[in-house]
Amino acid sequence: MPRRSYKRIEIKPDPVYNSKTVAKLINYIMRDGKKSVAEKIVYTAFEEIKTKKLDPIEILEKAIENTAPEMEVRARRLGGASYLVPVPVRPTRKIFLSLNWIIDSASKKSNKQFKTFTEKLVDELLLAAKGEGGAVEKRQEVEKLVEANKAFAHLRW
Repeated sequence: MPRRSYKRIEIKPDPVYNSKTVAKLINYIMRDGKKSVAEKIVYTAFEEIKTKKLDPIEILEKAIENTAPEMEVRARRLGGASYLVPVPVRPTRKIFLSLNWIIDSASKKSNKQFKTFTEKLVDELLLAAKGEGGAVEKRQEVEKLVEANKAFAHLRW
């Protein structure tokens, strides 16, 4: 147990869309502290979504809603055995998992079909908003794992 409580850092909304969710997406995409590169990727992806006559913030929110899990499993050791215990997911962790799954499945897309990461991100966001794609499949895998380990729910405390 930590000696003192952790003070959560308040994230500032991004300057263009004034949204904390977009700021988090930028931060999760960022590598090696290169925030301007991550901002360029996200904002060009959003511009591409706008050219399809769709609202990028609405698409992002819908994608998060479709990929965020309600429950996840945590390993708990009891008497020498490890059990996967289903636990509810906190709202902040839902956003974290959802955005990371979207980014991961976008980066795993083949380079033959898409040239840049921006195109991959646009495609994955649109698929996730429709309820399809790799991030939604990842959510379904987690839900299946939770369902399979429902018998150990009584071990949660």
